[in-house]
Amino acid sequence: HVQLVESGGGSVQPEGSLRLSCESSGITYRDPCMGWFRRSPGKNRERVATMDGYGTIVYMNPSVAGRFTVTRDFGKKALYLQMNSLKPGDSAMYYCAVRLNSGCPTLAKDFPFWGQGTQVTVS
Repeated sequence: HVQLVESGGGSVQPEGSLRLSCESSGITYRDPCMGWFRRSPGKNRERVATMDGYGTIVYMNPSVAGRFTVTRDFGKKALYLQMNSLKPGDSAMYYCAVRLNSGCPTLAKDFPFWGQGTQVTVS
């Protein structure tokens, strides 16, 4: 039973930083695709960054490129998102997602496992 737990969200002022963590359990696939998504009120879920099972960053949202960094601990099957120079537009619920395949899909609907999310508010 795959479980994902996000943490590290909070309220910060513009230009502040946060580091999100996604801890997993129950993942039997060795090196799965893992990613971060976000959703803010009134908007569709948005892909932030995804990393495949080979450690390649498959996607980084252009709106966060240069400010956000995604890393992972393969041994722990954990994923992290370092967010710097935060803007009000980054305010959202941030979700971790996993697909039990080394390759990463493009669409959120193709990620079968999701965490409950951690709220980030920039104001």
